[in-house]
Amino acid sequence: MPTDFHHDIPKDAKIYIAGHSGLAGSAIWRAFEAEGYRNLVGRRSAELDLMDRAATYDFLSQERPDYLIAAAAKVGGIYGNAAANADFLSDNLRIQLNLLDGAREFGVTRAVFLGSSCIYPKFAPQPIREDSLMTGPLEPSNFGYAIAKIAGVYHVQALREQYGCSFVSAMPTNLYGPGDNFALPGAHAFPMLLRRLHDAKVAGDEEFVVYGTGTTMREFLHADDLGRAVLTLLRRYDGPEPVNVGFGEDIVINDLVALMAKVVGYEGRIGHDLSKIDGTPRKLMDSGRIRSLGWEPRIGLAEGVTSTYEWFLANQETFRR
Repeated sequence: MPTDFHHDIPKDAKIYIAGHSGLAGSAIWRAFEAEGYRNLVGRRSAELDLMDRAATYDFLSQERPDYLIAAAAKVGGIYGNAAANADFLSDNLRIQLNLLDGAREFGVTRAVFLGSSCIYPKFAPQPIREDSLMTGPLEPSNFGYAIAKIAGVYHVQALREQYGCSFVSAMPTNLYGPGDNFALPGAHAFPMLLRRLHDAKVAGDEEFVVYGTGTTMREFLHADDLGRAVLTLLRRYDGPEPVNVGFGEDIVINDLVALMAKVVGYEGRIGHDLSKIDGTPRKLMDSGRIRSLGWEPRIGLAEGVTSTYEWFLANQETFRR
């Protein structure tokens, strides 16, 4: 892959981060601020409905951002996705169609579309390379979200081919960190486990029940590492292929639970509810493409679990439930 592309982002550039209040978007916002960018634009969903094409176009025509980060999405955990695949497909398609078409219509210089590791086949060879896309069947429990994100990847490629747009796609692995959604039910695996372990400790439960066998393996990346990755892609990458953004190591869910229990201080026994689905057996991504551009993760999992739990404790009155 060519690595000689270089693009300087002017410090006064107007940068619109769609989904800026979410886990990924807030981390991207922090990454830009840390590097001295102050002309950042964001709107909460109550202020701007990105599923409304006219409203999205009105906003973009007024703001005229130079850069756009498409981090807005309808997201949920395995059980939320499985129960509402139609909603996850429809809502995400509308959000990304409006953002990407609008970015082209109103002259955005560069854009980054955020997808997900779930775009890859359920049984893709590990670690998963970008060229595994569309080579096998998806995990059935979240096919709606996955298909929407796959469509986004091809939308970016089509806009590049037809209109010459300098847009790229990033596929982050499972994210965690400050600003995550700890709502029960419906949260992703990481915040759900952390929240449930905390609740079990507070309640004095003698047993904590893991949903499924706990033998699946997952890769987790701190959201702040993703924030830096987005900056790297804007500066160093301009190609049609999606770019994986992962930590480079995965962990068995049972081992993650043990790590979290130690951080939380839960000392009860660990059980399993085998009636619950496990999902994809393993999902470790090959992130060699972005590492070749000079990026690498900085926040280890033990450090990340500790800091995320500290954020959870400090924000229990305000975090999304």
